[in-house]
Amino acid sequence: MTGMKGILSNRIRTLRFLNGEMSQAELGQRVGVTRQTIAAIEAGKYSPSLEAAFRIAHVFDVPLAEVFQWET
Repeated sequence: MTGMKGILSNRIRTLRFLNGEMSQAELGQRVGVTRQTIAAIEAGKYSPSLEAAFRIAHVFDVPLAEVFQWET
């Protein structure tokens, strides 16, 4: 796929704050990944697997598009 350059951004930090200031460690535990993985995803340094992305959305009870945005 050519011409699909973009940035994957997310609202994880905001969603954690809105959900009782959930820690990265707690979110990681609920998703099944490490705190470091959550920190890297949150910082945009690492793209989660599709499964992990859906699990994060499920923890916050929001659609995937409320957590992750693709910006070209």
